[in-house]
Amino acid sequence: MRILFLGDLLGRSGREAAVRDLPGLRSDLRLDCVVVNAENAAAGFGVTSKIAEAVFEAGADAITLGNHAFDNREILPYLDRDPRIVRPVNLPKGTPGRGSALVDLRDGRRILVVNALGRVFMNPCDDPFAAIDAQLTACPLGVGCDAALIDFHAEATSEKMAMGHWCDGRASLVVGTHTHVPSGDAQVLAGGTAYQTDAGMCGDYDSVIGMIKDEPLRRFTTGQPLNRYEPKIGEATLCGVFVETDDATGLATRIAPLRRGGRLSAAWPDPQSGGA
Repeated sequence: MRILFLGDLLGRSGREAAVRDLPGLRSDLRLDCVVVNAENAAAGFGVTSKIAEAVFEAGADAITLGNHAFDNREILPYLDRDPRIVRPVNLPKGTPGRGSALVDLRDGRRILVVNALGRVFMNPCDDPFAAIDAQLTACPLGVGCDAALIDFHAEATSEKMAMGHWCDGRASLVVGTHTHVPSGDAQVLAGGTAYQTDAGMCGDYDSVIGMIKDEPLRRFTTGQPLNRYEPKIGEATLCGVFVETDDATGLATRIAPLRRGGRLSAAWPDPQSGGA
């Protein structure tokens, strides 16, 4: 299975680039599955049902969220209605939506998609390791699903790396989101799970993690907030990871970063073959 995961869509720049490019990416990389994190897609904070529908129509099979999942109250009924959009699994019982989805792909195969929040330098939430363990136990890779993808929305690189090793051999891909900067450690772990600490954002990198620079700089240098953070609206870099899995086991055979457009150096997976 060929899987593409795109990191956090940041405002109009990120979402428009993703919607524009997803059909071509599906064709050029011969993708079987696309998962997109859209928790910053609506002006940098949350997502709306209209944006989610546009991302699905462009070719996404599932959408993951994060700590901004509920910033737009309009999305709450949609989270209960559409099983393809996934909020963090380690939230209190009764939270709208669902923390995982078993998504039927176009060729009949199924991918388990799980979203979870980290606890280091983040707002309080339930144990992500226990929550993800329960999901992987209930739907084992190669038995209950053909592939399993974990989007771990967390701040600390150590916590993300620990999650990768915790899931090694039980998931096709563990990928970090939230920090909006792509990490350079894409690899297939010893047990066969593809891993990257952070996929990076899809947004304008002439910014402070996607936001117009003035307000973040003011807050860092003076400690005085004055205005709301606003997304930078310029040419976006699409950032994500490409993973290919073994049909028999669902484990990864290779992983490669994807970066296209904008200011960052380009990285393009070879759709034919190659290593990590």
